Amino acid sequence: MTTRGVLYVHSAPRALCPHVEWAVAGVLGTRVNLDWIRQPAAPGTWRSEFSWQGEPGTASKLASALRGWHLLRFEVTAEPCPTAEGERYSCTPDLGIFHAVTGIHGDILIPEDRLRAALLRSRSGETDLEAEIAKLLGKPWDDELEPFRYAGEGAPVRWLHQVV
Repeated sequence: MTTRGVLYVHSAPRALCPHVEWAVAGVLGTRVNLDWIRQPAAPGTWRSEFSWQGEPGTASKLASALRGWHLLRFEVTAEPCPTAEGERYSCTPDLGIFHAVTGIHGDILIPEDRLRAALLRSRSGETDLEAEIAKLLGKPWDDELEPFRYAGEGAPVRWLHQVV
């Protein structure tokens, strides 16, 4: 079984761009040359995006390969397939990484144990339920990444398919 997805590198310092390509190539097992364009939302940074196809779990491997690099903002998505749910990873320097399972229409699916834990924290006064649900849905990451997404409208997309 294969799935497909998209890697969005929203912003990366120029010096980091080749390292991003090497990391992605290492996960996909093929040479990767991304088309980098300037990111107007963060002058001095670059953005790129491309579509990939691979085994379920590829999105997780891509996110793991890219996480923790200072000043890198990215998202990785994977479509659901017959053997796996879809996934979404978002990462920012300030917030770190966010992971969500997604359904066939792209909706975030929140496991009941995470909802129960959020409700328990809210009832105990640790936090506000609305804030907990916002975190479960990735709202802080969406808020931080939205200016970078908007700045990338009209950017070229490279389709990268795994050859079998």
